[in-house]
Amino acid sequence: MFRVACSRGPIARDIAAKTTGLSTATVNRQVAALLAEGLLRERADLTASGAVGRPRVPFEVNHEPYLTIGIHIGAVVTGIVASDIRGKVLGAVEISTPAGPQEQALAQITRSAGMFVSRWHKRRPLWVGVALGGRVDATTGRVDHPRLGWTDAPVGSVIGEGLGLPVSVAAHVEAMAASELLLAPQRPGDTPAAGTSLYFYARETAGVAVTIDGRVHTPSSGPGSIVHLPTGSSARCSCGARGCLEATVSDRATIAAARDAGILTDTDERPAIAAVYRAAAAGSIPAHELLVERARVLGRTVAMLRDLFNPDRVILGGQAFTEYPAGIPHVAEAFAHTSSLTRKDIRITGFGNRVQEFAAGVVSLSALYADPLTSMRRTFPQ
Repeated sequence: MFRVACSRGPIARDIAAKTTGLSTATVNRQVAALLAEGLLRERADLTASGAVGRPRVPFEVNHEPYLTIGIHIGAVVTGIVASDIRGKVLGAVEISTPAGPQEQALAQITRSAGMFVSRWHKRRPLWVGVALGGRVDATTGRVDHPRLGWTDAPVGSVIGEGLGLPVSVAAHVEAMAASELLLAPQRPGDTPAAGTSLYFYARETAGVAVTIDGRVHTPSSGPGSIVHLPTGSSARCSCGARGCLEATVSDRATIAAARDAGILTDTDERPAIAAVYRAAAAGSIPAHELLVERARVLGRTVAMLRDLFNPDRVILGGQAFTEYPAGIPHVAEAFAHTSSLTRKDIRITGFGNRVQEFAAGVVSLSALYADPLTSMRRTFPQ
């Protein structure tokens, strides 16, 4: 019922019953429990005047007293987002991902999150969600992140205890796929919960996630990896091979290629990838060609994975797609030339360059959406 209120509210109980297929009695019980916990509120001001019989008082999410904290820990940049319990972003900030020992880095991120969220002093934080790469154990909140040098890092315990809140930790690409299911604005005719979707992400790293009938598929041994898929390029990878996907299309790889081509110099200000985009947008042919070649590699890779999984839809996310719109036609062209299947639904994420914010936000909301009453009782034990 909480999800219905988030997506359809204000809504009357009889309409909620028709929408969910639940009985009116069940809807009344659930609404009463959520009202008692303060998660819903009634809107008597929206009751139709002159109606015959018992008034149909609509209900909606009581979003104003609460917020959740989302943290996306990237290899270079960490984003912190405050969201209301409908999933609306209240504000966001980015910091450089701290270097150094993992627990010190996590403590620094926690302090930054606490300082940022304190701006909303009239709202009560309910939950914190952390999304990041590497191998994530969502049950224990511990993470192996080779790029950051983290091994069995106690992400959940350090951040949860530091902020004094329950915490959820998730792999970031899976979280992005979940945000498309739960938070993305729907287009006419969309049925995102039906069928299968392949979510492909590329920025500083690359990854995929699969959703099946409205749920993100999470293998028991953790998400797979596409970072070493062969691309045919000559780029040297840290694994010792040449042409691995991440070593070819990541921001770091693109920056290195731009330096080699003389597009960037050592005096360019960080973040250097933004300088590559600026140069291409300003008419630099070498910069444009570099980004076009990355777009073609991405298009071919997406097509290969699409043919392998044959999903009902493909969603592309990450700044490798969204920060240089002139590259998108080349992604599409390479995809069309490589894929051997009939084209279905392939689109760019509706979150644009804010996809990391919404991924972190959906992790912070996941427990509340799954079981709102239990989540509230964990946050505010009697």
